[in-house]
Amino acid sequence: MSGVAFGGHKEKSVDDVKWVIARQIPHLRRFALALAKNPDQADDLVQDCLERALKKRHLWHHRGSLRSWLFSMLYRTHIDHHRAHRRRDLPTAPEVINARQTQPANQEHHVECRNIGEALDRLPEDQRSAVLLVALEGFTYDEAAEVLKVPIGTVRSRLSRGRQALRDLRASAMQPRILRRVK
Repeated sequence: MSGVAFGGHKEKSVDDVKWVIARQIPHLRRFALALAKNPDQADDLVQDCLERALKKRHLWHHRGSLRSWLFSMLYRTHIDHHRAHRRRDLPTAPEVINARQTQPANQEHHVECRNIGEALDRLPEDQRSAVLLVALEGFTYDEAAEVLKVPIGTVRSRLSRGRQALRDLRASAMQPRILRRVK
């Protein structure tokens, strides 16, 4: 089997590259679910992304991480799907935030996850994507900029505005209803 240069250190087989790609599937699915807000659409996004990645693995230039390359491909696939279908906004599924689905339900945790999901839904998509990549997926600012194909300063700005909007939403949710009516 032919080998591909992997990470610039040694030759790895195509199966090794496929194995590395396969390890990212849970992370890709979580990000796709946050973007698509629908489990079926998220699965379609991941499927399309993986299909593209396997067909185009020879185009990965080893300049960045394979993970960033996959997330970038998933994000671009989402943008393509979004432009093609222009769906109405759907609420974010609670499992996007609640990564521990095998654990018995915790009422307070579920409500908090739903509240976070609703707050994320209120953010503009560019801010939401930046927050999800950095806060949920653990990407560095440089990696997020690479995935989103924007300058690092734009990522920082979107993150700052997104985080502030989330803080404001949380603060307004904490106010008693009587105080909110007065405003």
